[in-house]
Amino acid sequence: MRAHPAGPRHADQLVGGGAGAPAGDLNALLGVWPAGSVRNVDGALVVGGCDVRELAGQYGTPFMLLDEAEVRRRAREFRQSWGDAGQVYYAAKAFLATTMARWVIEEGLGVDVATGGELEVALRAGVPGARLLMHGNNKSMAEIERAISAGVRVIVIDSFDEIVRVADAARRAGVVQQVLVRATVGVEAHTHEFIATAHEDQKFGLSAASSAVDEAVRRIMKLPSLLFVGLHSHIGSQIFDTAGFELAAARIVALACRLRDEQGVEVTELNLGGGMGVAYLADDDPPQIAAMSQRIVQVVREQCQAAGLAMPMLACEPGRAIVGPAGITIYEVGTVKPVELDHGQVRSYVSVDGGMSDNIRTALYGAQYTVVLASRESMAEPMLTRVVGKHCESGDVVVRDAWLPSDLVPSDLIAVAATGAYCRSMASNYNLVPRPPVVAVGSGASQLVLRRETMDDLLAVDVGA
Repeated sequence: MRAHPAGPRHADQLVGGGAGAPAGDLNALLGVWPAGSVRNVDGALVVGGCDVRELAGQYGTPFMLLDEAEVRRRAREFRQSWGDAGQVYYAAKAFLATTMARWVIEEGLGVDVATGGELEVALRAGVPGARLLMHGNNKSMAEIERAISAGVRVIVIDSFDEIVRVADAARRAGVVQQVLVRATVGVEAHTHEFIATAHEDQKFGLSAASSAVDEAVRRIMKLPSLLFVGLHSHIGSQIFDTAGFELAAARIVALACRLRDEQGVEVTELNLGGGMGVAYLADDDPPQIAAMSQRIVQVVREQCQAAGLAMPMLACEPGRAIVGPAGITIYEVGTVKPVELDHGQVRSYVSVDGGMSDNIRTALYGAQYTVVLASRESMAEPMLTRVVGKHCESGDVVVRDAWLPSDLVPSDLIAVAATGAYCRSMASNYNLVPRPPVVAVGSGASQLVLRRETMDDLLAVDVGA
C-alpha cells in the first residue's frame, strides 16, 4: 500500500495495472451498480427509478444516493442465509443514519455500534437494546454506562481494563451484563488472500495463542455483574473466499474447547465478525452472500462436531457487504485539464466538486473505483483520466485511473459506484467544505437521509464567529 497514492512523481505512473485497457462501451453499466440501474432514453443514469440529473437539480452536487431496495435485499439475504444459526448485526461503522438503522432492523438484523455516537443514532432510530451489540477498543465509562442503561444485549470486552469498567458500571446499575471476549486468533484476511501468522501486534482484542483470553474469562467468571457468553473474532476486510474464515473458525473452536476443558466454561455464542468483500471494479468476483454465509456456518458446525463441542449460537457483522454496493456518489465536473506525460501520452485530470472530504478511501488505502459519465451517453473516444477533488492536496484523488469519454466537459455529471460504505461515514470538513447529503431512492421517489451541511453548520462550533 502506498503511503501517498499520488506518489512522488505521480504523472509518470500511467496505467500500470490501474485503468487497464479502455472498456469496449464506456456507457455500459457493468457489475458494480445496484440491481435495476439503467440508462434512460436520454442516456442518463437512473437508479431506483430516479434520474440522477433530476436528483442533482433537487439536492445539488455532490451527493450520495442509496438504493433502498438494494440495501434491504442484501440485509434480507444475510438474515435468510444465517437462518436459525444465529444473529446478523449490521456494522454501523460502514454507514449509519436513523433511516439506515430502521431499514436493517425492519429486515430482521441487529446493529453493531462502536462508539457512543453510533449508539445514540441507533437508539434515536428506535433500535431496541436487545438488538444492539457494542464494540470499541477504548470505551469510555460514559459510553459503557449509556450502553448498559439502554439495555445493550452484549458488550464485547477488548482488554483487561474494560472488564473492570463494565463490571463496575453493571454493578452500579444493578444488572448482569452479557459480554463476549474479543480474541485475536492469528489470522489476517484481506481481499483474495489471508495471512496465517501470529498477527497480534494490533490494538484490538486479546491473544488466543497466549493465556490472555483465558485470563480474561477467568476474571469475568468471578464477577457477579458480568455474564460471559462467548467469543468474538474479526479477521479482516474485503474478503473474497472462506479460507481465512475456515482457519479462524478452527482456532476459535479450539479456544472454546480449551476454556471448557481447563475452566469448565461453556461458550454459547461465537461472533465471527464481518469482512465479506464487494465488487468495486467490473472484474472483481466477490462471493455470493448465501454461499459464503452457509459455508461459514458449515465450517463451524464441522469443527464443533470434531471437537465434541455443542454448536453455539453464531453471529456475524456485515457492513460493507450490505451498504457498499447500494451507494453511488454523483459529482459535477468543474475542470478538465489534459496533461502531457513524458512518454507522449496524455492524461486528463477531471476535477469534481467533492473529493477526499467525501471519499478519503483512495488517498488512505489506495482504493479503486468504477466511474461513468452519468448525465448522458457518449460515443466519443475514451481518454485516460484521473478524477480528482477540489482540495488543496495533491493526494486528493477520487478515482486514480479510469477511462471516460473524450468529450467530457464542465457541468457533466459523473457517477462513482460502490461508495455506500466508509465514504460518508469517514467524511470530513477539510478546507471547510460542507459534507454532502445522502439521498435514498426507490420506486421512482427520493427522500433525504442526511441533509447537506451548510456554512451555518460549520460556523456553529466557532465560538468567535
